[in-house]
Order: sequence, then C-alpha cells, then structure tokens
Amino acid sequence: MGRILNISRGQCIMGRQHLQLAFLAFLGVAGCAAYVQQTPPPATAPAAAVALSGAAVMVGVGDIARCDSRASGETATLVDSIVRANVAEKVDVAVFTLGDNAYTSGTVYQFANCFAPTWGDTAKMIMQNIHPAPGNHEYHSAGADPYYAYFGKSAGSPGKGHYSYSIGTWHAVVINSEIVVNSGFSSPQRLEQEEWLRRDLKDNAKECTVAYWHHPRFSSGTHGSDARLASIWRILYENDADLVMVGHDHNYERFLQMTPEGVADTLRGIVQIVAGTGGATLRPMQSVRAGNSAFQIAGRYGVLVLTLGAREFRSAFVETNGAVWDPSGGRCH
Repeated sequence: MGRILNISRGQCIMGRQHLQLAFLAFLGVAGCAAYVQQTPPPATAPAAAVALSGAAVMVGVGDIARCDSRASGETATLVDSIVRANVAEKVDVAVFTLGDNAYTSGTVYQFANCFAPTWGDTAKMIMQNIHPAPGNHEYHSAGADPYYAYFGKSAGSPGKGHYSYSIGTWHAVVINSEIVVNSGFSSPQRLEQEEWLRRDLKDNAKECTVAYWHHPRFSSGTHGSDARLASIWRILYENDADLVMVGHDHNYERFLQMTPEGVADTLRGIVQIVAGTGGATLRPMQSVRAGNSAFQIAGRYGVLVLTLGAREFRSAFVETNGAVWDPSGGRCH
C-alpha cells in the first residue's frame, strides 16, 4: 500500500535517519566504509561507489523557480552538490527538468530573475549538464520563446522541444507534452512528435530507456491523470521503455509498472514517478489511485535522484534538508 507523507507527519519505510546519513556520505560530508554493491548502487550511494559500479546519475525535478520562493534556491544547491560529487569522480551525470522551469509565465524577466539566480547560477554546475523539458507555464509566453532562447541547443529545436540523448548505457527521451495537451498545437504536429519518437526509439535501441515530460499520464495530485498522454505511453510501452518521469502536480508520487491504460504489468509495464517539488507552491494529494500508486509525499521540497546501471536503476526522493524518502528501483525489460 502506498501512503501519503505530509510535512507534519509520516516516516520513511527504511528509516529516515539512516538514509539521511547515507545521503550525507554521498555528498562527502561523512566518511564511508568499504562499500560492496551490485550495479547500480542505491541512488544515495557515495559518488565513489557509483563510479566503481560504472553507473550513471540523473538528478532533477519539475515546477521549479519562483522569484517569491527560496525553495528553488534550496533545490538548486542540492542538485549542484550531487552533480559536483559525481563529476569529481568522473561519473556520467545529467540534470533534467520536468517543465515549468520559471514561474509564472516563463517570461524573459522570470528566466533572468527567478531561474538564473538559482538553477541557472553560473557558479553552479547545473547548466553545464542540463537537459530541460518544457511545461505549460513556459507556453504562457508566446511559443515558449523565452524558454528556447534561455536554454538554447539544450532545449531541442525551437517550437518542437523533443529530443534525446545518451546517459551512461541508457537512452533518455524528452517529450514536449504541451504538443499533446495544448489546443494551440495541430494534429499534424502531434503526429510528427509521435513519429519522431518511434524513429528515435528504433534508431537508438538500448536495453534501458527513460523518458520524461511535464504532464503526468497517471497522478493522484490536484491535476490528476491525463489520458491524452496514453498515445505517447503506448509508443514507449511497445518499444520496451522502462521509466517515465513527470511533473505538473506539485508533489512526489511513484507508480508501479503499468500499461498505457493503467493496468499493472510486471513484465513490460513502465514505472512512472511524479516529481513536481522543485520550488513552486506545494499542493496536497487528492484521491490515491488504488493499487498502482506505491508511494506518495505531499508538502516537501526535494529532487529525484537516479543511478542508472547496465540493466537496472535505483531511485530516491531527496528532500532539501537531506532526508531521503522512498528508495526504490527496477530492472530493464
């Protein structure tokens, strides 16, 4: 059974104090003893252990920068610490965003004055490793032009926003979910993105694939599940993708392996993780989807950390105070 963790209550299933110490060791704050772990190690393992295992690291979140919130600065500091620890050990590392990068409308001013001083701070190592995805708030500005101008080549082709890259032995796919849900886009544009996705997965066939975008196919949050993403999910499912990450709902939630219709499928199903806790105003959970929602956290700012091995992955939600929640993982198809 999954459970909701509110800011005032809830305990981690593996012991918060133990995992917080493990995460401090990850950042080099505390020493670590001899470490033996099959690849990949836990998402909170010391960077040296990640390097020895040959795994790669992804870290990020969605719903990030508000000028009136210091939480985006706190998540930026956390992400930068994780990136620095892994870069120092020559670990392949990528920073992802799950949309709604600059509130409230993704304007030039908001990217320059809300995102740039936190996640975009040039003294940090975030921007050198960033692979963003757009959200609905980016498209409050015409064509999301400030988003594409700010991130440049890292955001893919202007007007499209979908692209892919390699991280370790994994293939990573970035989808522009606004093309799917925004009536300002045409049916041909939606079909073009789907065809691009099919070609990309065929041309970059790897044992492990992660995809991410903004709007959740499944969610127990205030926005809830969006069936319009079923077509994208179907393409990923048919091509044996393993993990999907999304934002939009301002909470954390991990789902068990599912089909595009939301049916549990331990053979070919895709794990989905919602992580919209990057700095925007947090929101409560709504009715929990019975059965497939494995873990929920409301009322806590933090980021999602992944270690990606040759045939499996490990994940954890790391709060801005260093507490670690929901250590999990899965095997590639």
